[in-house]
Amino acid sequence: MANLACEFVGIRSPNPFWLASAPPTDKEYNVRRAFDAGWGGVVWKTLGEDGPPIVNVNGPRYGAVWGADRRLLGLNNIELITDRPLETNLKEIKVIKRDFPDRAVVVSLMVPCVEDAWKAILPLVEDTCADGIELNFGCPHGMSERGMGSAVGQVPDYIEMVTRWCKQNTRMPVIVKLTPNITDIRYPARAAKTGGADAVSLINTVSSITSVNLDTYSPEPSIDGKGTHGGFCGPAVKPIALNMVAQIARDPESEGLPISGIGGATTWRDAAEFLTLGAGNVQVCTAVMTYGFKIVQEMISGLGDWMDEKGHASVDDVVGRAVPNFTDWQYLNLNYVTKARIDQDLCIGCGRCFAACEDTSHQAIAMNPGRKFEVIDEECVACNLCVNVCPVEDCITMEELAPGAVDPRTGQDVVADYGNWTTHPNNPGACAAE
Repeated sequence: MANLACEFVGIRSPNPFWLASAPPTDKEYNVRRAFDAGWGGVVWKTLGEDGPPIVNVNGPRYGAVWGADRRLLGLNNIELITDRPLETNLKEIKVIKRDFPDRAVVVSLMVPCVEDAWKAILPLVEDTCADGIELNFGCPHGMSERGMGSAVGQVPDYIEMVTRWCKQNTRMPVIVKLTPNITDIRYPARAAKTGGADAVSLINTVSSITSVNLDTYSPEPSIDGKGTHGGFCGPAVKPIALNMVAQIARDPESEGLPISGIGGATTWRDAAEFLTLGAGNVQVCTAVMTYGFKIVQEMISGLGDWMDEKGHASVDDVVGRAVPNFTDWQYLNLNYVTKARIDQDLCIGCGRCFAACEDTSHQAIAMNPGRKFEVIDEECVACNLCVNVCPVEDCITMEELAPGAVDPRTGQDVVADYGNWTTHPNNPGACAAE
């Protein structure tokens, strides 16, 4: 049976599933229930410096995007960091770590970009016996307007500077949480590594407006007729998160930098995808806010069953396995040819594939009498759109043409040799094949 136990920058947990810094980790009551349900670790909701508590709005804090069946695709959050007193949070963290010594307890921090502010809070967190800290350089709303959160995370020099301050003033592992609201995620990751970070975590929320109330003309969520941008999270951001995790994992300049994956993970499959693209563990938030703490039980069993099926004995066996297969477009094999195939036994005759291909693609699907849909190989470029719009799993698949076969669209033989854009004759900058 696969061993799901995880060690991340020296922090041990019984499984790679952690709760991200957010409302679910705001207090002892929540975290205790989460650990009872089976979560391997938590990142405590972000703490600020001592003094008057943070003031949050007293109205709606979340907007949403739903699918056609009202399944939640994402939340837009305008809540700030914890509004509970620092002393209260620290006491509860200490109690939780005492009662759950086998679970990972990491504390998220956000204080002004002044060295003395970091020096002041770090020993207070150390006294709780927490396992590590996460520097919140990601939140795009409210706190960023005060020079914190993503205001730091968007400036690599600031990331390096604050990370170095923390490494010089604490024994705890330092995880740097990165903002996705930046052009190239590799630069902040490199800065974190240069500053001495033990790991990075990503992504934090995406700056967004999810909707506008067309009666009041105010962005949602609306506070007394006004709205603001917030941080978008949930299943809809997973593709962005996977790409950014993979970009860091394959970057030679951040090679070996551990990654905690965050962004839309809802199922064990989502978690496995993060792990294969280089994440050492996976943090979850929106899924718990939608379905509750017990979803981790299905995540644990599902990941374990899949690992057993694939012959992976440990989480480390999974981490990064997909990274070598992540490349730039210019290195994709242009001699690889496939065609769409429709399984007539599975087809329900809905016509989605036909409409999509006829109206928006390559007119490569014919609708024959009796609503029988067939692929026109002479027109099919294997774009995969029909596969993606089909409501029946595996009804439409892509079939590879074997070397030596003739591609009906081009009239040319399929060749076995690998060939990419860098050596293609149509590329004016092509280099000679080695």
